Amino acid sequence: MLPFLLLATRDHDEAADAEYSSILRHSGLAADQLHRVRLEAAPMPPIELSDYSGVILGGSSFNVSDVVKSPLQQRVEGELDALLTRIVAEDFPFLGLCYGVGALTKNLGGQVDPEFSEPVGATEITLTREGRSDPITAGLPEKFEAFVGHKEACSQLPSTVAMLAVGVACPVQMYRVGRNVYVTQFHPELDAADLAARMRIYQHAGYFAPEELDDLIAMAHTSAVNGQQHLVLSNFVKLYGAATSTR
Repeated sequence: MLPFLLLATRDHDEAADAEYSSILRHSGLAADQLHRVRLEAAPMPPIELSDYSGVILGGSSFNVSDVVKSPLQQRVEGELDALLTRIVAEDFPFLGLCYGVGALTKNLGGQVDPEFSEPVGATEITLTREGRSDPITAGLPEKFEAFVGHKEACSQLPSTVAMLAVGVACPVQMYRVGRNVYVTQFHPELDAADLAARMRIYQHAGYFAPEELDDLIAMAHTSAVNGQQHLVLSNFVKLYGAATSTR
């Protein structure tokens, strides 16, 4: 099997390493099967998509709808946008987690803004009719719980996408472009312990009031998020790792 590529943008080493670890753990990949590139650390190297089974884009402290952007954010967004154009054109296997919704929606001409932002917490995700038949959701019930926490979201879908899952406070929770390009607003890579660790790191990053940390950690551990959300990640790996195993 060709390795998968993880594109990361987290500028906090502990958060970046924790994200990499959670994706490994919940996808079923071994460390040598997931090549990580940290875009915030250095310019994107040349990427040959044919070297990989698929591309995963992790979460980010960047928001594509930010009015003021640092030179670093502008570089990262420009590099990602160029790569996403290639990925969509080739219909290359891609899974964007949270930040991926903003990056891909903007690339496709949709609208991203704070209207449907969600505070850190658990929310109910409902699969659409098309979502229930998509291989990326194999094994998932029509309704399941997952963790969210984002300052922006898709408020106007690009015309070319297929909606796969919706939410209550944030309507666009998962969609597909073509046959192989996916994004989720919820976090399929997070369980309660993962979320608690991330909240400790980002306690003062504006996602929640710092004094709410202990209550939010308790919420995470008592929520109805039971691991079903990880199937999106593991299904992606099984589907596209198997597809390239005979190359």
